[in-house]
Amino acid sequence: MSGPAEHDPVYHAASPDVLRIVPLDAFTAIYHRASGITHLVAPPAPEILAALAPAGLTLTGLIVRLAQDYDLLDADEDALAARLDELVAAGLVSTA
Repeated sequence: MSGPAEHDPVYHAASPDVLRIVPLDAFTAIYHRASGITHLVAPPAPEILAALAPAGLTLTGLIVRLAQDYDLLDADEDALAARLDELVAAGLVSTA
């Protein structure tokens, strides 16, 4: 029998050839070729996708990467998890 946490999920951004990302002032338009849907997102969604693009990361790994790349002072793990859930529901991020 395993402990309470089986394993931390690894989050992966959709392949760059599936996404067309266009910054628009305060928002970013992301066209998802596989679904034909254009998503209008605000920070930190584009930054999350950029951080996940090279390889998948766990939630903890993503917080570390975002802190390194964007000099985060107060990383809210629950808020980031909620944003990841939104990106997964939109098909822009997957878990393994």
